[in-house]
Amino acid sequence: MRKVFFAAVALAAAAVALAFAGAASAETYVVLYKQAATPADATTTIERAGGSLVASYSEIGVAIAQSTNPSFRASVMRDNRIDGVSATALFGSEVAPVETQSHDDQPAELPNAPATDADTFSPLQWDMRQIHTPEAHAITGGSPAVVVGDIDTGLDKDHPDLVQNIDFSRSASCESGAPNQNPAAWDDHAGHGTHTAGTIAAASNGIGIVGVAPNVKIAGIKSSTDAGFFFPEMVICSFYWAGGGAFTVPGGSIPATTGPRVDVTNNSYFADPYLYNCRNDPTQRAIWKAEKRAIDYATKRGVTSVSALGNDSDDRAHPVFDTTSPDFPPGSEEEREITNACVVIPVEVNGVVGVSAVGSQRQTDNDDDPNDFLKSFYSAYGVGVTEVTAPGGDSVFFTPESVNGRVLSTYPFELPCARRRQDEAMPGPSAYCYLQGTSMASPHAAGVAALIVSRFGDLDSPQNGKMRPGSVAAYLEGTADPQPCPTTLPPGYAAFTRPAPAGQVGAPQECQGGPGNTSWYGSGQVDALRAVTHATGR
Repeated sequence: MRKVFFAAVALAAAAVALAFAGAASAETYVVLYKQAATPADATTTIERAGGSLVASYSEIGVAIAQSTNPSFRASVMRDNRIDGVSATALFGSEVAPVETQSHDDQPAELPNAPATDADTFSPLQWDMRQIHTPEAHAITGGSPAVVVGDIDTGLDKDHPDLVQNIDFSRSASCESGAPNQNPAAWDDHAGHGTHTAGTIAAASNGIGIVGVAPNVKIAGIKSSTDAGFFFPEMVICSFYWAGGGAFTVPGGSIPATTGPRVDVTNNSYFADPYLYNCRNDPTQRAIWKAEKRAIDYATKRGVTSVSALGNDSDDRAHPVFDTTSPDFPPGSEEEREITNACVVIPVEVNGVVGVSAVGSQRQTDNDDDPNDFLKSFYSAYGVGVTEVTAPGGDSVFFTPESVNGRVLSTYPFELPCARRRQDEAMPGPSAYCYLQGTSMASPHAAGVAALIVSRFGDLDSPQNGKMRPGSVAAYLEGTADPQPCPTTLPPGYAAFTRPAPAGQVGAPQECQGGPGNTSWYGSGQVDALRAVTHATGR
């Protein structure tokens, strides 16, 4: 579905209609202050305009409000301290109490242990062999002192292949715009988050699959509705939570933690309702600036963020048309001509590692290197936007080794999946599902980032045993396996073109760049073995 970056699992249209039909009359708003701090009287300002405070993010100058007053935006904008107010077309929910936990109690050298790749479905994990995780696991499966925040649709808190690695103390739902740590709130009712979480950190336990970093902890940070819409207040809350920020909520406050709540985030979505946020539009600019502040806050606090590029075959560095936005309410889409002033969030925020997708089919030209793979037909790309690539699957151009071209990972037992697998040895009801998309590629890169932090975390931050995000990204890119632009594409590949207005044929996808960095692959395909040994790409 588009809202989870068009991952190849479509949520039922009925679910979308149900979510929309159930919306309350209150509108949700992002209130962006000019200063990167929320004033003490923010609640009073919002209430005088006929609204109520949902949450205030005091360290980035953003507040989330609700109001039934149609003049709310105009009233609040009379305050000259406010930069912008944007409605997010969503309804709120109640907020449960939050446990305040710090993530600064780490030793100078992180504990690491090897892992094995002998689980039931390990033979089906072509994606892991392609990035050499079994060899990396002989050195380390990651450290339980490292936490990956999976900002997604939540995760299945009871899945036997995940439960031993779930960090409940750092999991939360941001669906309302304020963190809710009740496990029922961040449970996954869409499946997408459970799938990405399994790729990152499914346990090496003899059952199911093995994740890229099977010894690290995973925190579910629900940033969407159950219908798969990632609205601005959810995205802002999620990054601010990941960074350890302080929240003001009705009836209380949540203090900031000494360090970030998680070390790495995976982001397999775009922030709704606009695929491309155009900074020359006042509504979209306010959303973009507020989301950027939250992401920048997390980065400055030490969180490495990894994001999918999307599945619309578009050149993110040179966008021309957006036929997707706004995607809420359903049916609101318009064809828009766009420019580089329009960006996709979170992948195009500075410091976020952008990930394209490859399948299992190898390139057949250049030097015929068996480690050169073909970009997935659907994957977006772009010079300066694609940092690395990773297996996301390709159901059109694939090899027998990858079965159906897709990536197998964990999935909630109660949800339907067209390509489902079950492990009869499981101790409880659980399932696995084959999916494809850059949504599947991004968690591979996030998992490798977690291995890097686990293995080398004490190098440039000996005071708390963690690496800075810039260093993690440099290791991730520097150890990737360079992938050259193909000079020959398989028959039929040219049919998958860039977005275009209705009735027109889109422009072909073109790979740009030279040895070491291209628009399709960035610095290359992530390589877990090189990452944990810090061996540079060829």
